[in-house]
Amino acid sequence: FVAFAIISSIIYRKSDASKRDKIRKLFALLIVLDEIFKQYGLISNGLWTTGYLPLHLCSINIFIIAYHVFKPNKTIDNFLYAVCIPGALAAILAPTWVELPVLNFMHIHSFTVHILLVTYPVMLLASGEIVPDIKIVPKCILFVLIMAIPIYGINLLLDTNFMFLMFADPGNPLLLFEDIFG
Repeated sequence: FVAFAIISSIIYRKSDASKRDKIRKLFALLIVLDEIFKQYGLISNGLWTTGYLPLHLCSINIFIIAYHVFKPNKTIDNFLYAVCIPGALAAILAPTWVELPVLNFMHIHSFTVHILLVTYPVMLLASGEIVPDIKIVPKCILFVLIMAIPIYGINLLLDTNFMFLMFADPGNPLLLFEDIFG
């Protein structure tokens, strides 16, 4: 993961504007295809449930990156920096899917999508295209809180745990917050 992120960042930083545009679109396409791969695998194996709707924060980041490719702006830049990188990085460092066999499609998807979700904004940071602005971070947090309201309602309605609003899975770093704050 680290080597992939470094190499991708170096290639991206050394590329001209046209090639950077193609690389961003390629990453967005790979991320979306990774999610389609997951959904197809679940449906074709009869394993799909409402719990696999793309309403976890990392799944939402898939669509934010796809939007960012075509309509970048400072707010989304900072959202990718302040929310997407830490969330996806936490998932990579404390994966909750490792009880699955290594060659299981959900195991593969979970690692690859999170690696892509971290690498996309890291490339833009390395190139100077994303410049973190602490003044915009409260907007990003507010956006997450606003998203959490309907997602909490969906969790209640569907008995799901999107954005880990209902509980933190064992092994999830959010378990520490749950233990401290309830």
